[in-house]
Parts: sequence; C-alpha cells; structure tokens
Amino acid sequence: MRKLILVLTLTLVIGASFVAFEHSPVFAQSAEEVVKRKAALEVELKEVEKQIAEQTVLLNKTKAQTSSIQNELTIINSEIKRAELTIKAKRLAIEKLGGDIAKRTGTIGELEAKIEKEKKSLSELLRQVRDAEDESFLEVMLGREKLSEATAELDQIQFVQDGLNTSFAEIRKLKSGAETERTQLSVRRSAEIDAEKAIEEERKLIQRKEAEKKQLLALSKSTESAYQKLLADRQRKAAAIRSSLFALRDTAAIPFGKALEYATAAFKKTGVRPAFLLAILQQESNLGANVGTCNRPGDPPEKSWQKIMPGPAANQLYYALGKSCKNAKTSCSSRDDQTHFIKILSALGRSPDGTPVSCPILSAGPWGGAMGPAQFIPSTWSIFIDRLKTALNVSVPDPWRAEDAFMASAMYLSDLGGVYGSYSGEIGAACRYYGSGGASCTYGTQVMARAADIQLNMIDPLQNL
Repeated sequence: MRKLILVLTLTLVIGASFVAFEHSPVFAQSAEEVVKRKAALEVELKEVEKQIAEQTVLLNKTKAQTSSIQNELTIINSEIKRAELTIKAKRLAIEKLGGDIAKRTGTIGELEAKIEKEKKSLSELLRQVRDAEDESFLEVMLGREKLSEATAELDQIQFVQDGLNTSFAEIRKLKSGAETERTQLSVRRSAEIDAEKAIEEERKLIQRKEAEKKQLLALSKSTESAYQKLLADRQRKAAAIRSSLFALRDTAAIPFGKALEYATAAFKKTGVRPAFLLAILQQESNLGANVGTCNRPGDPPEKSWQKIMPGPAANQLYYALGKSCKNAKTSCSSRDDQTHFIKILSALGRSPDGTPVSCPILSAGPWGGAMGPAQFIPSTWSIFIDRLKTALNVSVPDPWRAEDAFMASAMYLSDLGGVYGSYSGEIGAACRYYGSGGASCTYGTQVMARAADIQLNMIDPLQNL
C-alpha cells in the first residue's frame, strides 16, 4: 500500500508541475519591457520605411530631369540618403529579430529543461508502477482482509496508469512545441543574415556614390566640357558592357545586353534577381571541359544518349522489383530521361542521335545528358514545358534556346526559394539547383560571388546612366 501511495504522490507532483509550467510565462520579469520595445521598434521602422519611399519618389523624379552636374549630385545625394535609411531600417529589423531570437532561444531552453525534468520524474514513476504491478491480481485479492480494500487498491493502480498516459501526452506536446520554436528560430536567423547582407551591400553602394560625388564635385570646378566627356566615357563603357559576350553552356554566347534583357523578363515572371540568374548560368558555363561532349556526331557508342541517360528498361528493373540500387551490378536510376529526351527532340523536329549533351561528371554520379545553357536533365525540363509555353508564348520550348533556358532556370530557382534578393534564399536555392542541398555549399558561395560582381560591374553601370 505504501508503494501505491508513493506512486500517487509522484503522479500528483508531476501533474502539478505540468500545470505550473502551462501557466507560467517565459521571461515573466521582462515580458512587459519586451513588448514595449518591440512596439517602439515597429513604429520607428514604419517611419523609416516611409522616409525610404519618399526618397525613392524624389530620386525617380530627379532622374527624369535633364542631365547636369548639379542634377547628378542631387541624385547621388538622394541615393546615399536612401542607402543610409535602408541601413537604419535593416538595423532596426535586426534589433527586433535579435530580441525575438533571444526569446525563442530561451523558450527552447525552458522546454528542453522541462522535458528532461519530466523524463526523470517519469522514470521514477515507471519504476514504482513496475514494483506495484509485481503483485498479481490474485495476490492483491487474497492478501487483503476485506474485499473493499482489494478493489480500492486496484482502482488506485488504474488511476496511476491513467496518470502515466496523461504525462506521456504532455511530454509529446512539449516536444512538439520545442520543434515549432526551433523552426521559427531558423526562419528568424535567416532573416537576420539577409538583413546583415543587405547592410553590407548598402555600405558598398554608399562608398561608390561618395567616390562618384567626389569626382563630380571636382568636375564642377572645371568646365562643362569635362562633364560631357565624363558622360561620353560612361556611354562607351555601357556600350562595351552591352556588347560583351556572355558565355553560355552548350550553345553560342550572346551579348550581355541581350542576356540582361532575358534575365529581367524572367525576374518579372518569377522574382528571381537578374544578377543571381546570370551568375547561375555563368557558373554552369564554366564547370568543366566535358561540357556538351557526349552524343555528338562521330562520338563512340559509349557516349551516346542511350548509354549516358537512365532509361525505361534495365535501369528501372531494380525499382520495379522493389530492389535497391545498392544491390545492382550496374548503375540504376529511378528516372527515365531517355523517354523524355526522345519526346523533347521530336517536338523540336530533331533527332536525339547527334544532339550534343553533357557527359557524366563522375564526382556527381554515373549519369549525363543535361541539355543547353541551364543544364536541365530531360525529365526535369519536361516538368516546366507547360509553364514555359505560357510565360514565353511559344508552342515548343527549346532547352538550347537562350531565352527559354533563362526562363526555365528562373522558374526552377524560384521554386527552390531564391527570390527577391534574399541572401539565404538565393544561396540555398543555388545549392539545391546544383544538387548538393543544404543551406550553403561551395557552388552556392561561388554563385553569390559571381552575382555580386555582375551586379557591381555590369548591371549597375547600365542602370546609372
């Protein structure tokens, strides 16, 4: 009987601790201050965002005016002011995120500590229940002088078991809450990284604009002819940028001006930043010497599309039989690129024989067959065909046509989360585009470096004319 009383006591203690946790606020002492600070930050941020909008309107109005040294100085000052306001807004956002991150980190710690405490209590409770249940039903009935004592003791055992079920349910609830908090924490940390990267870019912009301002101030002390010479130099530089060839994989290079036109059109449809899309395609064009060196006219049989692409027959047999590729004596795949390749080429009026595609990259796997500048495998390209028809207003999208490849890449990157200039979204999308997964990878880091270079040295000079 003592054992049962102890068990009941433990159950009541655990139940009470859950109730206490349910109703005790996290960070109770500073909760009011946190709420007030968050409200103040939101008001301040809204005001800064209003100032940024006003500055943007003023900037656009000034840009529409006739070019002059004074007008350019006004534009530069306005751009610097807007950049400074953007930095302020991002810092406010970081401070707001920082408070939320700290709060959620603390909440996770509280939840995890509570879970561990309840696990220990439950362990002791289970041991006591196990000891109590060592006495069989018959022993309980025969070992008590009165029937009422035996039935009361059995009722108490049932009460304890019900308490255990409740406790287990509460622990599962706590674990679920902790996972939700971790997910939200990850989202906020990504937002904080994005804000920090935005501040870094705005600082670079201010440095460039200050240099331009210094140059214009020097010219203002000179002559109008010096300013006209500066404008002419800019026009020549812009013309050189537009006409410079933008290398594409498995097809002819195109002028950068045309590439930017395709990338901008894709941005309007998908939200994928032009510099980021161009960086992806540039990265793809420089990945290796084996680009487009399979399935060409005259290539040996082992380089034919039938050999380098997974197809519907032998490679699929392992899956049809429910077996794993690990047990296969030859390479196998869950894809059927051959069937899609035939269908794509048939719609284009071409033969699959002799159409160059990428060879397998051994470090990436046993299969090749990627097509065109965006390096889509046939089965993946097929997923985007209907969307491309609508977006481009074409009857048959062509993976080797630059405009189609740009739009397809943008659609895929958008699906992967690389939209509207989010640094964490872009680098994660780049990694998934390459197939390495994860939030960061070498490929993604290289793409982001290329994107920054394209934005600074190619796109910005064209937009600043």
